[in-house]
Amino acid sequence: MLRRMKKASEEQSGSKTPLQESASAARMAQRPIRVIAITSGKGGVGKTNIATNLAWHLSQMNKKTLILDADMGLANIDVILGLAPKYNLSHVLSGEKALADVILEGPGGMQILPASSGIQEMAELSKGEKLALIDELGGLGGEFDFLLIDTAAGIAGNVIYFNVAAREIVVVVSPEPTSITDAYALIKILYSSYGEKRFMLLANRVRNSSEAREVFEKVSNATSHFLNLTIEYLGYVLDDTRVTEAVRQQKALAEIYPDSRANKCLQSIARKLCRIQPEFCESGSLKFFWKSIVDKGRG
Repeated sequence: MLRRMKKASEEQSGSKTPLQESASAARMAQRPIRVIAITSGKGGVGKTNIATNLAWHLSQMNKKTLILDADMGLANIDVILGLAPKYNLSHVLSGEKALADVILEGPGGMQILPASSGIQEMAELSKGEKLALIDELGGLGGEFDFLLIDTAAGIAGNVIYFNVAAREIVVVVSPEPTSITDAYALIKILYSSYGEKRFMLLANRVRNSSEAREVFEKVSNATSHFLNLTIEYLGYVLDDTRVTEAVRQQKALAEIYPDSRANKCLQSIARKLCRIQPEFCESGSLKFFWKSIVDKGRG
């Protein structure tokens, strides 16, 4: 794999023919992929559970879905699903494994790209190696309908970069005052410093639809008043003890408790995501997503 990447690196440096360029571009543009960041300003709001169960439902709706565990320091999608990945994205970056060797088959038909470490290693690759890696990763563009990115919480560098690279941003917030405040802080940074303008808010662990609307209005009023920014309401997930039970059993909630209150909410949100038809542009392509992450190491 390492020799193959180096060879590709040399080709990318200047010897690639117009025909090869055309074939590579055609492969990456086979069909648009929905790149959606599932993020939060505060940790512990249930973001990873939401990401994994949405991936489960989307897969069941015949939408080929890949979920990227982008919490580099505390990646845990594999843990909550009872999986034991032998390799992750860092092994692709080092040239030890091909991408196909790293992606795992998850419950419900979802695909999982574990990345518990190694994204920072992109900064150490040569320009040619970076381009070769984009070429390989970009080949996934024709295989998937959705790429869900489970980011870390907060406003650290990796969180910001993954959100900026995504085409759509879902901000998960709970009724806790600190969660609401931190959600606003994350939106403010992404809007003011990076020009992100479209945010969908998902209220998690709420008692009812009224409390969910109250949470949304608190964040929405702040963004409207202080940022002159309108955010969208994606939906809510009810507080449900079944969620904790599923985590303890290391299974997807949708798989073992399909009739639970929280799962019915998640199914509804997945259906709503399928109905949304965002205008496709270059920043919605998988090629753009990976190029954005690679560009992080150029500064």
